[in-house]
Amino acid sequence: MSRAATAADWTIRDAVAADMAAVAAIYAQDVTSGTGTFELEAPDLGEMIRRHANIMALGMPWIVAEAGGTVVGYAYAGPFRLRPAYRYTVEDSIYLDGDWRGKGLGKALLVELIARCEGLGVRQMLGVIGDSANAGSIAVHASCGFEMVGTMRSVGWKFDAWRDVVIMQRALAAGSGSPPDADGMPLAG
Repeated sequence: MSRAATAADWTIRDAVAADMAAVAAIYAQDVTSGTGTFELEAPDLGEMIRRHANIMALGMPWIVAEAGGTVVGYAYAGPFRLRPAYRYTVEDSIYLDGDWRGKGLGKALLVELIARCEGLGVRQMLGVIGDSANAGSIAVHASCGFEMVGTMRSVGWKFDAWRDVVIMQRALAAGSGSPPDADGMPLAG
């Protein structure tokens, strides 16, 4: 009988450009066989490097989980929308290698992402979850204090079926209880 994975089995650290090949491979798993993303073609390495650089340019966190010297999951926070009024609201993205799902790693990445965004003055985090059947992602978000705020029915067409998008939200730090105490993301509008 194998033991369950624990935090001692992985390390969470800042992602660097050299991690993007592993990140692209993990993401490609979901693009080609999952409904957590509605992309239909996996982006190449150059595109993943560009996406990472864009998140870094905004000063937002992109983290990876490493086990045995291999990147086995990643998460980042990026703009919910690009208009300046949204500069205190982020959308999270979390992807895991298939062998690492259901072992607590997704929650560990989300907890770290929340802490880093709170440290930047972000006030709201949204989980925009592909497919209402994505019970794992919905459960991870709920376990971290996210509340269901809506379901957009049948807005994506993937694998010859209509897919929903579930939106979950969590206030960070003081949430909407006070004015912002930081500049937020540098978004153009």
